[in-house]
Amino acid sequence: MFHYDYLTHNTCSQVISLDLDGDVVHNVRFTGGCNGNLKAIPILIEGWTVEEIAGKLSGVQCGRRQTSCADQLAWAVREAYSAEQQAS
Repeated sequence: MFHYDYLTHNTCSQVISLDLDGDVVHNVRFTGGCNGNLKAIPILIEGWTVEEIAGKLSGVQCGRRQTSCADQLAWAVREAYSAEQQAS
């Protein structure tokens, strides 16, 4: 299991923590942000692949922002997967 912490950009949450088992995402945790929504997202995407998360959540915007916590999660899983591959 590969653990990764991603520092978010331009969102209410500050950090997204997650674990990867190959390309399967587990144990997503948001620090900061909208408490209810950010408790629901990890439950919904538990066990999804990096590709599934990136494909469904990339580009989601929050208000006038060009990103959102969901979009940042898509960035986080791609970056984590790349880091996992380099560490192997």
